[in-house]
Amino acid sequence: MRKLNAFESRPFGHRAVIVTAERIHTMDPAKPTAEAFLMIGPEIAAVGTLAHCREAAAAHGSEYPDFRDFPGATIVPGFIDAHAHPLMYGQMMSWVDCGPDKASTIPEIVALLQEAAKAIPNGLPVRGYGYEHRNLAEERHPTRFELDAVALDREVYLMNASGHGGVVNSHTLAINNITAATPNPDGGEFFRDGHGELTGELSDAACNILTGVDGVKIGHHGPNFHLGDEPAEHLRQLGVAQESFLAGGVTSIGDAQVSRREFDMYLRLAAENQLKVRVSMYLLSHLLDDALDMGLHGQFGNAHLSFAGIKLYADGTLGGWTAYFPDGYVGDPCRTGQLYHEPAAYKELISKAHGAGLQTATHAQSPTAIEMVIDAIESALAERPDADARHRIEHCGLPTREQITRMAASGIRPVNQPQHYYNWGEGVQQAIGTPGERFNPLGEFIDAGVTMAISSDAPVAEPRPLEAIQAAVTRVTRNGHKLGPDNLCITAADALAAHTINAASALGREDDLGSLSVGKKADFAVLAQDPLATAAESIAAIGVLQTWIGGSCQFTAELDEPALAATLPSLYSVNS
Repeated sequence: MRKLNAFESRPFGHRAVIVTAERIHTMDPAKPTAEAFLMIGPEIAAVGTLAHCREAAAAHGSEYPDFRDFPGATIVPGFIDAHAHPLMYGQMMSWVDCGPDKASTIPEIVALLQEAAKAIPNGLPVRGYGYEHRNLAEERHPTRFELDAVALDREVYLMNASGHGGVVNSHTLAINNITAATPNPDGGEFFRDGHGELTGELSDAACNILTGVDGVKIGHHGPNFHLGDEPAEHLRQLGVAQESFLAGGVTSIGDAQVSRREFDMYLRLAAENQLKVRVSMYLLSHLLDDALDMGLHGQFGNAHLSFAGIKLYADGTLGGWTAYFPDGYVGDPCRTGQLYHEPAAYKELISKAHGAGLQTATHAQSPTAIEMVIDAIESALAERPDADARHRIEHCGLPTREQITRMAASGIRPVNQPQHYYNWGEGVQQAIGTPGERFNPLGEFIDAGVTMAISSDAPVAEPRPLEAIQAAVTRVTRNGHKLGPDNLCITAADALAAHTINAASALGREDDLGSLSVGKKADFAVLAQDPLATAAESIAAIGVLQTWIGGSCQFTAELDEPALAATLPSLYSVNS
């Protein structure tokens, strides 16, 4: 027996390794808990009792397997974040954090941006993120005139927490020839005040002006946050983001908005053998014809990087008040949001993708937008029946009960984000009134038999699955407010399934990911406590001690060895 250094990651190659812990939740219905499991190389070869795993190791030619013992910890399958934006997340980690923990007023935001501007070379843009206007003391968006105090000679962009727009300074509008007479683009808006003057706020497709001459232009196919940096910087950003996902116990990601920018960066990272997490890519719908021309008529790729389907947008966001409510928002009757596509055009896109055998994942928040999505999917399924198409609705914020029933009948998978209502649930209520209490009705999905996944939508929320699980169980917001009745809450076991095996199913990867089962990848997270035996309000505080992918440790918590030893005295024991 020997003791490994707390920060050492030992490559086991294809030796047999038996893993034990105080608790192991496999998320395999046939064997929900286990005493141990056996890894051979990147895969799981046996699950069950310690004796069974020893016998299996011997059968594989290893009479004296290695042991990895976690006696004070709980092991769960690696968390799967089925909807996130890793490159955007990494890019924004280099921007100015103007979120609620940093600023609660507009002058405080301006001061943060002014201070950051001092260290940014002249001519380069100043970018901030994270504000949600209803969380500010002023309960409104900043204006271009307030951002003019940061700079008059270079671009200043402050992104809303939703990621669907924000505010720019007057210089940004001027260099792009945007005036009060400029028409709104399809799928976006340049906001104006009561006198028709530009306020500096812009949303979704209007953000195309920020991408530069050679930047990614996606038209009305989604919010354009594909802002360009040098490739080396993008690779650094993606690498930093990857480490943050690993720190949350995340082993697989569904990138829910892939343009040529993201695709290029993933290929470069993979070529350098630096892609640690598994990524399933959803190409934006403006690339659908290109995908079909290249013959992408189904999933392809390898265990680490794969193409999963097509991402579409039906409407905007509840947090940014761009989701489509034709009768206006309770908080501002002049705002209605908008649909990104005419229903007939959207139905044609769904039909084309479905006809080619491609999974679709459509962002939809309002009942009107969700209705457009369900109607199009029902029509596509009628044209070409497929009992396992697994079309997804991303966020699926406010479906009616009747719509949920139809989703169950058509096998439509909602991919929800409980951290959305944790971070700004009160803002949704203020935006649309009492119906906002049903925002992300997870309990209703489960009652209707809908297979539901939960995710972070990073950078809209941090990739912290345990925080998402707590929010799903309690529906208590960051400010301590309970959102809606108890029937909207779900159990910790259901939430854990939604972030593991259900999320794998949403990606079409349940055959090799999502549970600790024989033949699947040895992806798992080592937790300091058991989320199924911890008080609901304390789940988010559970520490992620290690994250393993393909039988290799890719993350270890930055704790000093004595502290780890006190908590988990045999955490790094290895017998051979």
